[in-house]
Amino acid sequence: MLVIDYGMGNLASVSKALELLGARVIVSSRVSAMRGMDGVVLPGVGAFREAMKRLKRLGFVRPLKQWTANGRPFLGICLGYQLMFEESSEFGRTKGLGLFRGRVVKFRRVPVVPHMGWNVLRVRAGSRLLRGLPRKPFVYFVHSYYPVPADGKVVAARTPYGGMFASAVEDGLVAGVQFHPEKSQRVGLKILRNFLAGVARFRGGK
Repeated sequence: MLVIDYGMGNLASVSKALELLGARVIVSSRVSAMRGMDGVVLPGVGAFREAMKRLKRLGFVRPLKQWTANGRPFLGICLGYQLMFEESSEFGRTKGLGLFRGRVVKFRRVPVVPHMGWNVLRVRAGSRLLRGLPRKPFVYFVHSYYPVPADGKVVAARTPYGGMFASAVEDGLVAGVQFHPEKSQRVGLKILRNFLAGVARFRGGK
């Protein structure tokens, strides 16, 4: 399992959570590290524009597009989730990876920005990434922006905050979550376990 290091992620906590579940994790800023991997995780904390600059500088943009186009296991977390979309309005219009159609916008007409703390997921029936969770699963959020997917069919969960926003997307083994599963205790570990189960299915189907 590759956890991409582009200098803007909480790499230690993500890696430790995956290792706790039995994954063999490599943290790297080198595109060559993708070779031979069964899954890729893109974490992230910070600004969209700077994150895209760093991914471009490291040469990850095209390889990540190819990786997901082939349906290989991928999980974007927090900023990594936002980067999966076509563009963001943060600090002016900035193009993203374009793995999903849609744009990232800032919260408006909400009690507080950033949206920070525990909130509930309203899970779409049939989601493999979010299967087996409690009836009202709570997860931990820290963010001021959120994606608006162009295709509602990819939305795996929504969360109420000044209205409903898409807090997770899923298309086969390619998924993203706005919250931090590595900080979301048992619910978060279950979600990561589901992701690793998808990696195992992919590995078995090679």
